[in-house]
Amino acid sequence: MSMNKPGGIPPLLKYAPAGTYVTVEQLPHGGSLQARMLSTQAVQLYWRYSHRGQTFREPIGMYDPSSPPKKLEPSPRGYSVAAGRERCRQLAMQHDLHREDGGLRGAKLSERKRLAQAREEQRLTEAAAAAAATERARHSLAAVLDEYVKLQRSKGRISAREAEGIFDLHVVAAWPAIAQAPASDLSQEQVVDMLRRLVEQGKGRTSNKLRTYLRAAYQCAIDVRVSASIPVAFKAYGVQSNPVALTKRDRQFDSADKRPLTTGELRAYWRLIKKLPSLRGHCLRLHLLTGGQRIEQLVRLRWADVRADSITIHDAKGRPGQGPRAHTVPITKGAARDLQALERVGDHVFSTTKGVKPISGTTLSGWAAQVVGDAIEGFQLKRVRSGVETLLAASRISREIRGHVQSHGLTGIQARHYDGHDYMLEKREALDVLARELARSATRPKAAKPQPKAASTRPRALR
Repeated sequence: MSMNKPGGIPPLLKYAPAGTYVTVEQLPHGGSLQARMLSTQAVQLYWRYSHRGQTFREPIGMYDPSSPPKKLEPSPRGYSVAAGRERCRQLAMQHDLHREDGGLRGAKLSERKRLAQAREEQRLTEAAAAAAATERARHSLAAVLDEYVKLQRSKGRISAREAEGIFDLHVVAAWPAIAQAPASDLSQEQVVDMLRRLVEQGKGRTSNKLRTYLRAAYQCAIDVRVSASIPVAFKAYGVQSNPVALTKRDRQFDSADKRPLTTGELRAYWRLIKKLPSLRGHCLRLHLLTGGQRIEQLVRLRWADVRADSITIHDAKGRPGQGPRAHTVPITKGAARDLQALERVGDHVFSTTKGVKPISGTTLSGWAAQVVGDAIEGFQLKRVRSGVETLLAASRISREIRGHVQSHGLTGIQARHYDGHDYMLEKREALDVLARELARSATRPKAAKPQPKAASTRPRALR
């Protein structure tokens, strides 16, 4: 067939209807190179071949009339006839290689299946990775800390609220990337960085508290394998070791700033609240007259735990793994008056919601601070507790009885297992001493009236 130019396409193609296949040349390695005029006047090249009695055409690419006639590689715009012939040769080799498997067509089907399988495997891999990431996020550091707070709250621990606040502020908000990473990935160095940040901010005591709560949370995730009392949810975190246990506690920040109120300051505080009206007065006086009980425990007092001569609060600062310990406090005459003045509705004694829920310890502390103002330097309601113990000690109340009054120092074997005495009489006597010592400040001794001068017996002239 004649050519337009050496190595060019047949001139017949330009007169053929669009879409007609025209043979450019027969190929020595089998099949033929064909061309087809498209409706856009561009020319598409094909390799035409036969297999098992059927004819197939394999697209090669666009014809580039400006490409050098002898160039065997395609240009950016397409193929010369020589480049198309070379591509047909490569396809013929592939066809012969896969002749038993369906030739070139079978090879392409196999390749498509292989690519489809590869894409499916890639999809499954990505889905598994996404599911693993979701699972890792579900079992993040933030999540295990939430589980710990839930556990402490279910046990009635007053520390649950403090732990939650410290975790939210100094872990989740301060270290979001670490908080969302798997709990099992937390390292000792990351823990130390968290603690160091607080120390550098001048919050050394908070640093120690964070370490304590973090260590306890991770210990739960470890002990879940050996302790049935720990919820099974902790097992899913896969924690194998406690990264906090290897860090050192800064003992210099352990000394709590108690600064007990002096007896004089305690009496001054009593003068300020003695006649304070309404709920505030009743609550603040009950706190003081019952011996300065722990604020968070006292405010949760329920009417079900109130008797004519005593109240029972629940000490949740007990030994780990044990429930709150009941602590019964005698009610003195003064405390009884304030208790009777409270409206007996709902469940909770100290409440602004008709007993539906108790006031918070922060609310009670705020009331006290408003009443005191600047009258007592550095006043904090928590200092009342240590001030009461100081006053009772000065009044020769023994350390043991003071411990029974305020529910502390009662963790020895003898106290837990052998001493069955309720100490109610001794506690009542101690609280009577407290009330008497406070009242002493309210009854100030009257100034002595000046005595009239005795008439002088000396002669006027000598006076």
